[in-house]
Amino acid sequence: MTKNIMIAGVGGQGTLLTSRILGAALIAQGYDVKVSEVHGMSQRGGSVITYVRYGEEVFSPVIEEGQADVILAFEELEAARVLTYLNKEGKLLVNMQKLDPMPVITGAAEYPDDLIWQISQSVCVMPVNALQLAEQAGSSKCVNVVMIGRLAQELEIPYDTWIQALRQTVPEKFLELNLRAFELGFRQE
Repeated sequence: MTKNIMIAGVGGQGTLLTSRILGAALIAQGYDVKVSEVHGMSQRGGSVITYVRYGEEVFSPVIEEGQADVILAFEELEAARVLTYLNKEGKLLVNMQKLDPMPVITGAAEYPDDLIWQISQSVCVMPVNALQLAEQAGSSKCVNVVMIGRLAQELEIPYDTWIQALRQTVPEKFLELNLRAFELGFRQE
């Protein structure tokens, strides 16, 4: 049976690195893995989405609406934007952070209030204060690795496999920081 994980964020949040870490962990467990990266205006803070599909045999990297088993969202508005992809039994892991998109910055729109509370009325939401944990680890730039640490609790992949995946994908000079970030995310409930 194929499983589907969608990763959603904005440019600069490490969405692509996250998909590589996840892919490395899944491949190490013997899964067939397909990854598809959908870039928005990533250099300007636009949406960046990655699909990760895995199972015994996976034929397509694309996740259709209503098929995601898990959505890993690095920002609240991005979580709302991709919510239609979550299946009825799916889980939304969301970083409780608000990054104003251009329409909010220019004053053309307002960031919605109580967005996660509204979403939680219809789907299983697992909020994570990943920014605070990333800063505790040593850098606000490792929110993505805090979130993958939290995701690791939801998947049947041994802890050591995750650590090895981090060692394979994260540059050496950032490895210790990211190992701390992963551990903080992994210990979240």
